[in-house]
Amino acid sequence: MSLQPYASTVEHVWFWTFRIFCGLILAFLMLPVLVIIPLSFNADSFLTYPINDFSLRWYREIFSDGPWVASLKNSLIVAPMATVLAMFFGTLAAVGLNRAEFPGKGMILALLISPMVVPLVIVAVGMYFFFADLGLLNSYTGLVIAHAVLGVPFVVITVNATLQGFDYNQMRAGASLGASPLRVFFTVVLPQIVPGVASGGLFAFATSFDEVVVALFIASPTERTLPIQMFSGIRENISPAIAAMATILILMSVVLLLVMELLRRRSEKLRGHA
Repeated sequence: MSLQPYASTVEHVWFWTFRIFCGLILAFLMLPVLVIIPLSFNADSFLTYPINDFSLRWYREIFSDGPWVASLKNSLIVAPMATVLAMFFGTLAAVGLNRAEFPGKGMILALLISPMVVPLVIVAVGMYFFFADLGLLNSYTGLVIAHAVLGVPFVVITVNATLQGFDYNQMRAGASLGASPLRVFFTVVLPQIVPGVASGGLFAFATSFDEVVVALFIASPTERTLPIQMFSGIRENISPAIAAMATILILMSVVLLLVMELLRRRSEKLRGHA
């Protein structure tokens, strides 16, 4: 967006003030992230700045050290499983809530997205006592279910947004041709909401992969995830290995953002053809 040739002095001032303010906010958010990247190549045994010598020492350490590798494996086990569960139940909930009108619909939607709104400490305490009664504490099953619950709101919101322009007459047409409800869903509905489902799944994966509060309550040392390992490392011994792992996570986040942008554009194209 650019200024029109006939813009007044006040409009010029507002135009540049707004952009400078947005630039300062962006710099405030991005500079700490950008500082971490060079620190991960520090050859010293402690986080020092300026850097005296560059090395890949800490990247070699995190991929050869037992606790780091074990925690990364745990995160790569828990996050995909939690994502699949969140996508499954979140999609079903979003489709059901969009298709039907019934009393208490708003209350159910609020309940589904409540894990996103309620402070994580409260959610973690509630899950701790609930899972203790079910015998799911200190297990992969309990951690996967807990992270799936945290991921469901993202899937519900993205799929719900995708379904806003969906024509349910297509489902009626499929049913009139003899297709079962399950076949109608997989051949008519799902292809059109895949971008929303995938976007919600990416958010759910990022949430599970980065979550530390609930994992501290639910997981045992055997199920220690990568965020817990990083949290413990910051408390006990701050080393450049944490910066190296943080850099890897930053790169993963950038890839996820690019994928979500591609899915967003595909969703817009599908809506344009609808």
